[in-house]
Amino acid sequence: MKDISCKLLVIGAGPGGYVCAIRAGQLGIDTVIVEAAKPGGTCLTIGCIPSKALIHAAEEFEKVSHMAEGTSPLGIATTAPSLDFGKTVAWKDGIVSRLTNGVSGLLKKAKVKHVSGWATFRDGKTVEVETETGLQVIRAETVVIATGSTPVELPFLPFGGPVISSTEALSLDKVPERLAIVGGGYIGLELGMAFAKLGSKVTVVEALPRLLAQYDAELTKPVIKRLAELGVDVLTEAKAKGLSTKGDALLVETAAGKDVKIEADKILVTVGRKPVTEGWGLDQIDLDMSGRFIRIDEQCRTSMRGVFAIGDVTGEPMLAHRAMAQGEMVAEIVAGHKRGWDKRAIPAVCFTDPEVVSVGLSPEEAKALGGEIKTGLFPFTANGRAMTKLGESGFVRVVARADNHLVLGIQAVGTGVSELAAAFGLALEMGARLEDIAGTIHAHPTQGEAFPEAALKALGHALHI
Repeated sequence: MKDISCKLLVIGAGPGGYVCAIRAGQLGIDTVIVEAAKPGGTCLTIGCIPSKALIHAAEEFEKVSHMAEGTSPLGIATTAPSLDFGKTVAWKDGIVSRLTNGVSGLLKKAKVKHVSGWATFRDGKTVEVETETGLQVIRAETVVIATGSTPVELPFLPFGGPVISSTEALSLDKVPERLAIVGGGYIGLELGMAFAKLGSKVTVVEALPRLLAQYDAELTKPVIKRLAELGVDVLTEAKAKGLSTKGDALLVETAAGKDVKIEADKILVTVGRKPVTEGWGLDQIDLDMSGRFIRIDEQCRTSMRGVFAIGDVTGEPMLAHRAMAQGEMVAEIVAGHKRGWDKRAIPAVCFTDPEVVSVGLSPEEAKALGGEIKTGLFPFTANGRAMTKLGESGFVRVVARADNHLVLGIQAVGTGVSELAAAFGLALEMGARLEDIAGTIHAHPTQGEAFPEAALKALGHALHI
């Protein structure tokens, strides 16, 4: 095959990679992107998007189930619902297909050449790609590594048979009657709550003292309460030890040191993700590392000139929107624009029930910086729109400096609060103060009204509590 030469080579077509390539193409940069699977990466094909589709289907099924039981406070009654899980999965797959085709179309529109296959470095400017038609050599002036991450596999619970990762959980042919989840982070709880609503008996095993340890306890309290309402059993400070001899149970050591068996049809392991740093010739280019991750600076430059790295392969927070922002920035840097990178205003969203959002610093993190802080918390029990949606559980909280009222962090937990992440992120990005948020007129009746009310509370004069 004839060698390809280009100005920019992007390795990996996940959220970071494809956004980088599209923006580079828009800027007139001769760009090639290499991807072994479909464009879109983990998030689009086997992660964020399909999991949200499953979560929504579970929410709708639970609503109808309550109506059939006569427990809905809305006065709506119906017959008992049935679930064709095959159709649910097919609907999810249809959404993924439409979006991956959309990404392919956008790459084509931006005049980006897409090479399908697995790339391996020869040196910092050259890669070999194993394609269906043979070996393709690509030479580039600048390279962007966007190889992403993959689920962590436990040596005593290897994937296979009843032991599954989030990838397999999103493509099951039926809802498991009994589901054990190892890992009480956001991936495990999002999927666990969804399957509980669909009818699974779910048990969560977490080694740490509490679930969702990346969020403070005040934020996660409504989620813990909801887990109990859904009948999810939770074991904290418990260690998974392996699979039973028959393969029908998870072996666990409890906090009290007692060995127990948790019967399960499927065991979902969600103990984190690791960067994909093997199999593509990292040893050929000798980049500086930061632990397991590729070390980058504020412009996503690696230790090798002309080589950038973006997304999960560069460390936390391992979020698709972080990768997208990095990808766009790198494309503009390659085009000669002046850009920098600051992760302080990146929202983190947990799509549990209720949802959790956090941007910036928590109260504890802000206090650790030194100096006095002000916090304001406004509960959804005092928000009219939340009440009309049966979503009174939760609150919005604002954290600010006490001296000049500069907002340092914003958090929320509640029904649908993921959509408030945009306003929260914008406030931090623009350097808002409490008075800016309190003085912004928010539409009534909306859940967003809790945002200025929280700022008013921090200022000492909330109106509706």
